[in-house]
Amino acid sequence: MSTPVQRLRGAFLAPAVRWIALLGLCAAYIQGGLTKAFDFPGALAEMAHFGLSPAAPFAVLVIVLEILASLMILSGRLRWLGALALAAFTLGATFMANRFWEMGPPERFGATNSFFEHLGLIGGFLLVAWHDLQPKDQALEKGA
Repeated sequence: MSTPVQRLRGAFLAPAVRWIALLGLCAAYIQGGLTKAFDFPGALAEMAHFGLSPAAPFAVLVIVLEILASLMILSGRLRWLGALALAAFTLGATFMANRFWEMGPPERFGATNSFFEHLGLIGGFLLVAWHDLQPKDQALEKGA
C-alpha cells in the first residue's frame, strides 16, 4: 500500500504537471508575442518607447523570439536553447524596462518588484536548460 506522500509524488511527477509548469513559465512570452503580432503598431510603439531603432526589425525579432523559444520549450525540441534564449532576452529586457534605481517613489516600488520577479523567471529558465542538458542517466539517478 502506498503512503499519501508516495501518491502525491506520483501525481505531481505526471508528465502533464511538467508541461503545465512549462506552459506557466512561458505564458507571458506567448501572450506578449501574440499581442505584438496582432497589434504590430503597438509593438512598434513599445520598441520606440525603449529607444530601439529601427523599431520594425526589433519588433519582428522579439515576436519571433518570444513565440519560437516558447514553442521550443513546450515541444521539447532544443528546449535548453529556447530556455537560454528567453533567459537572455528577459535579462536584457529587465535591465532596460525596470531601472528602479533611477526612479523615485511611488514608481520605484512596482519597478523593483517587477525587476526581481523577472530575475525569478530567469532562474526558472536556467533550471529548465540545466535539467534538459543533464545526461539522461544522471537525470534518472536524481529522480528527474
